[in-house]
Amino acid sequence: MKAALENYHARMQRVLDHIEQHLDDDLGLDVLSGVAAFSKYHFHRQFMSTFGLSVHRYVQLARMKRASYRLAYTDAQSVTDIAMDAGYDAPDAFARAFRQRFGQSPSSFRKSPDWELWLAAFGPFDNARSKRMQKNFTTNDVTIRDVAPTRIAFMEHRGDPAMIGATIKRFIAWRKAAGLHPRTHPTFTVWHSERHPASPADYSMDLCVGIDQPVEVKGEQVKAGEIPGGRCAVLRIVGNTDNLEPAALYLYRDWLPASGEEARDFPMYCQRLSLFPQVPEHEAAADLFLPLK
Repeated sequence: MKAALENYHARMQRVLDHIEQHLDDDLGLDVLSGVAAFSKYHFHRQFMSTFGLSVHRYVQLARMKRASYRLAYTDAQSVTDIAMDAGYDAPDAFARAFRQRFGQSPSSFRKSPDWELWLAAFGPFDNARSKRMQKNFTTNDVTIRDVAPTRIAFMEHRGDPAMIGATIKRFIAWRKAAGLHPRTHPTFTVWHSERHPASPADYSMDLCVGIDQPVEVKGEQVKAGEIPGGRCAVLRIVGNTDNLEPAALYLYRDWLPASGEEARDFPMYCQRLSLFPQVPEHEAAADLFLPLK
């Protein structure tokens, strides 16, 4: 019974992986039922019962997520090009669907996103993704590195995590103006609080960029600092790096007690190796660092 259930979940996992890896391709019922090796006459009900969303809505939300990230965080594509990539034949159709889902036009969202409405719209999508089988980490996935100290410029986010998107947008704009491209200057996130503290007002994290010389930090509440060097347990995550909590839990709950190591007095942090939407979401990667004594 357990083996059959695991096989069933693995087939559904293949479907979600295929959607993430082929957002620009045909993702109709015939194709996705074939990926899962289920009958197309039953697959849509199986998908709905497993994830709480229809296949069509899940695909639509996956494409709309990429579109909204491109609107908010990049300026290389026009709204028309983003609409085409999202599967719409005309910008007007995309604009209507976008406004219906997010309460803003694409152009308005690009200028000033309403992140609370955005989070609410993607609630069903995130719930569906959380139901899929999580990666099971093992001790072989963890390496111990001696990390050199890294000088950083950083922007603080303090308060409601629902507003992180606005801080990210300001941070990206500042680092672009400062000429600190991700290809040449690494990107870090340092967490000073739990992912979901008792009060949203207590949420605290820093968005950081590695620097090799002093940079202008005034005007956007950017500060200079350092990620200290030392021994770290490092766990690499590839794919959806929006939520690194499962990987953090593995390090704290499983790896650390069994390793005999002790955590050092510096917060857990990650280095963003490749970022969505600059790369497809299944290619996004991050290294999670747990500082050790």
